[in-house]
Amino acid sequence: MKKVVIATRESRLALWQAEHVKALLESHLGWQVELLGMTTQGDQILDRSLSKVGGKGLFVKELEVALSEGRADLAVHSLKDVPMDLPTGFALACVLEREDPHDAFVSNDFPSLADLPPGAVVGTSSLRRLVLLRALRPDLKIEPLRGNLDTRLRKLDEGQYHGIVLAAAGLKRLGLGGRIRETFATRDMLPAAGQGALGIEVRSDRDDLITALATLAHRPTWLAVTAERTVSRAMGGSCSMPLAAFTSGPAQDGMVLKAVWGDPADAGTGSAAVVGKPLVHAQKTAEVATFEDAEVLGEAVAAELREGGAVWTANSGATPAA
Repeated sequence: MKKVVIATRESRLALWQAEHVKALLESHLGWQVELLGMTTQGDQILDRSLSKVGGKGLFVKELEVALSEGRADLAVHSLKDVPMDLPTGFALACVLEREDPHDAFVSNDFPSLADLPPGAVVGTSSLRRLVLLRALRPDLKIEPLRGNLDTRLRKLDEGQYHGIVLAAAGLKRLGLGGRIRETFATRDMLPAAGQGALGIEVRSDRDDLITALATLAHRPTWLAVTAERTVSRAMGGSCSMPLAAFTSGPAQDGMVLKAVWGDPADAGTGSAAVVGKPLVHAQKTAEVATFEDAEVLGEAVAAELREGGAVWTANSGATPAA
């Protein structure tokens, strides 16, 4: 019986994700699996937005150290938190079937974003959600919201916000789907690249793990998120940009990949009624049968965004992640 160790963050959602993968490895591969809980820099720095301190890659670095030192064999990540290009020596060995990729509006007093009064406070620290919310409701006050899922919900319950925006996948995985007041349509709130999907990272020299984990991969999801993440890579490589990229996956008439870019100039201010440049939209359709096809589609959509005026700058105080 093969024995492996999963490195994971210690938040309730991260542990759920690690336990989910543990169950798959035990039931499908017959492995004996242990968890190694860890606290990352992203978990520790809560007084600043991620875009100003290095991006969501701060959630994975300590886990990669555990892999490189041999203390763990694999790490489980929310794919939207994983930098577009992994450090040398690491590989994405498996992408599992996607959960609900949409964003969700959560509030104790209002049934939808549209029902919020002018000047209401909405919490998010995502630059993508900030620019999309601003486009939908420029009259709202958007304030930073950091912490794990339980912490964010607690801050809402304490009355610090009239509503908050979270990933529907995380709420559903923890049995909190009942807190969702509104699920945003993709036309209003296009998801982040890879949102709702779990990825398994290993050292690139672990051919044994790469071969075995490939049997658990969900290819349609992997192709879809490859196209989405390629847009992010082409636009600067950071998973903390004001960028949305989403496809529902290969379809009979080809994969439809949509992307939206917001104005980063004001994106970190969190102030009310600040309207930057109009959103830049891009969309292309292509036959996608291989990862190379998905990357070509992602590059084409990124090129269309740039033609529309999208450009990554340091104006928001962020530095593109490696």
